[in-house]
Amino acid sequence: MPEFAEVEFFRKRWAQAAAGQRIKSVELHPAAKIFRGTSPAAIRRALTSAKYLSSEAQAKQMLFRFSGGAWVGVHLGMSGELTVRPAGCTPAKHDHLVLHTPKHSLVFSDPRMFGRVQFHHGPAAPAWWTKIAPPILSPEFTIEVVAAFLKRRARAPIKAVLLMQERFPGVGNWMADEILWRAAIHPRRLAGSLKSAEVKTLWRECGHVCRLALDTIAGRGNYLPPDLNAHIPRTWLFWHRWEDGGLDPRTKTPLSRAEIGGRTTCWSPARQKL
Repeated sequence: MPEFAEVEFFRKRWAQAAAGQRIKSVELHPAAKIFRGTSPAAIRRALTSAKYLSSEAQAKQMLFRFSGGAWVGVHLGMSGELTVRPAGCTPAKHDHLVLHTPKHSLVFSDPRMFGRVQFHHGPAAPAWWTKIAPPILSPEFTIEVVAAFLKRRARAPIKAVLLMQERFPGVGNWMADEILWRAAIHPRRLAGSLKSAEVKTLWRECGHVCRLALDTIAGRGNYLPPDLNAHIPRTWLFWHRWEDGGLDPRTKTPLSRAEIGGRTTCWSPARQKL
């Protein structure tokens, strides 16, 4: 499941190609599950001849704004991807939405169709976008709100709590493991067991990991890495967590893996004490 920085990577990919462009034509698969609750015909009508204006990413979602009051939301799901192809390209089997511009074709493909495309027409951003929780890198994400949330989820493992999008929008499995590893907190610790100093460390590392991920995965400014993981340092847990037998990049001791909160979790027993 793409996470915060990976979603921003894909948003930038489309945004850089769409800048200043108008949509010449729209191709889509009307029966695809990604359009559940949305009218593909309305998307085609609204976007044809519309000009790309702006876009942004929040949590695990993207929003693309076009002239004429058209708003398109994209959630990548498990296997979705946004790509940029030569103008006028022919859609492949799993290309469910293609926006053709004079210079490029913007393609949303999703083999498993767990992703979603949403549409809104109007002068203001839709409710399904504005109701997303405040970003982790926003001023609203404070130590106090994190502490209050952990208190309400006191009996849940901290790993499971970090995956709750209503307070930690955009954090997924690998980012949660990275945060806890850096904070030296065992993923099985109950959220209510964290001391004030640990809550502060957790809050700080949430912001730290999000900033690092944005810089290295999504890139700064007009810089976009050639692929998602091109510049993630080997000093991150990220590179060592995927398979059994990995070593903690700091302590050089074996990592452990188990299912916690319904997700495969990796941690360092030497660093993260239970």
